Amino acid sequence: MKAGICHAAGVVALVLAPISAPAAPAPSDVVYDEYGSVAESLTGAAGDPVKGADVMANRGLGNCVACHLVSDLDEVPFHGEVGPALDGVADRWTEADLRGIVANAKMVFPGTIMPAFYKNEGYTRPGDAFTGNAADGPLDPLLTAEQVEDVVAYLMTLKE
Repeated sequence: MKAGICHAAGVVALVLAPISAPAAPAPSDVVYDEYGSVAESLTGAAGDPVKGADVMANRGLGNCVACHLVSDLDEVPFHGEVGPALDGVADRWTEADLRGIVANAKMVFPGTIMPAFYKNEGYTRPGDAFTGNAADGPLDPLLTAEQVEDVVAYLMTLKE
């Protein structure tokens, strides 16, 4: 009887063990197609559009509204006019296109001033106090893979 109980407990432990999601690719390992699109989710899962809106509005994270008008986020003050309005962006770009633009817009628009939000090498960032010390290895990207996916999920809700 004890062997049966131990065996059953082992089965329960295996069933209840957390299933880990695949690790996000390092920024340098993201696969862009010839047009700068990224077909595969960086996390292997869909993002959360509510969290994506928060990232876009948060001045300490994406701060997308500093450069872009987003009418859906009209409660956030001081929308910029440097970048194009993002209203209806999901009608103009595919999810893969938007993922590529958010991860590294320079793959799509070589001369853009839009930051690469999922890149951590190959450029200079001012202020080690804010971004880490490059001598310690690659810097962290501006956004995590999950935050990129959240922003993409939110952008996909912006239809005309």
